[in-house]
Amino acid sequence: MNDERWQHLFRDYGNSSFSELLRRDSPHLFPSPAAARPPVEHPAPPEAVPHGTTVLALRYRDGVIMAGDRQATAGYQVASRRIEKIFKADDLSGVGIAGAAGPAMEMAKLFQTELEHYEKVEGDNLSLDGKANKLSQMVRMNLGAAMQGLAVVPIFAGYDDKASVGRLFKYDITGGRYEETDYDSQGSGSKDARDSLKKLWRRDLSREEALRVALEALIDAADEDVGTGGPDFVRGIFPTIKTISRSGFADVPDDEVRRVCEAIARERTELEQRS
Repeated sequence: MNDERWQHLFRDYGNSSFSELLRRDSPHLFPSPAAARPPVEHPAPPEAVPHGTTVLALRYRDGVIMAGDRQATAGYQVASRRIEKIFKADDLSGVGIAGAAGPAMEMAKLFQTELEHYEKVEGDNLSLDGKANKLSQMVRMNLGAAMQGLAVVPIFAGYDDKASVGRLFKYDITGGRYEETDYDSQGSGSKDARDSLKKLWRRDLSREEALRVALEALIDAADEDVGTGGPDFVRGIFPTIKTISRSGFADVPDDEVRRVCEAIARERTELEQRS
């Protein structure tokens, strides 16, 4: 058998980077920067593109909590009331998306595949810093689209099993990666969410306390930012909350999120009535 005729199929498949593999063998499937795409005669204005709004992450005693509101906006209209913005990256990490919804979801899915491919090829997981660097490269590849108004600015968090601690990272549109020690937020309501986190966060929060702090921050952001959706008791729509700890990536049940949102609303109503 002539082994050479099969080499083009299996050459360098030990490469642990799925992105490089896809770019080399199926470049038409790779999400290319907008700058590399042929210009269109009448491009859609950036404000007409659905954008995800506010996501946040904060450390607590056992790891990290990630949270996001459910609203996506297109200009001054609500594009979706039920969008998911927090995605599982692997068993010990997650990514929250803010910015142009389509490219952001595409990036999150490609990031998941990248980590799965690395694990299958290398037989081991990337370190948390390695995962953060991989995401940084993907954000950098989207720079052309970002310059045309289709920015994707994620927030990444995970449990570092070597250091036995939760860690979180933020990014800018050029792919710059910055580690935050306690909490951070991205998106249109990020300033208001961070202001709330600054007042409420403290070291060694329990899971229940951290859940309360995350929801308080999102509700504060929704009060001030038109793009951020607050709890919708009529439609039964509540923020997405995930925990990442030594036990892995886990959902916080909707019933629990609803109970905390109801308690916050009740306490704020009582305070308003007394003032």
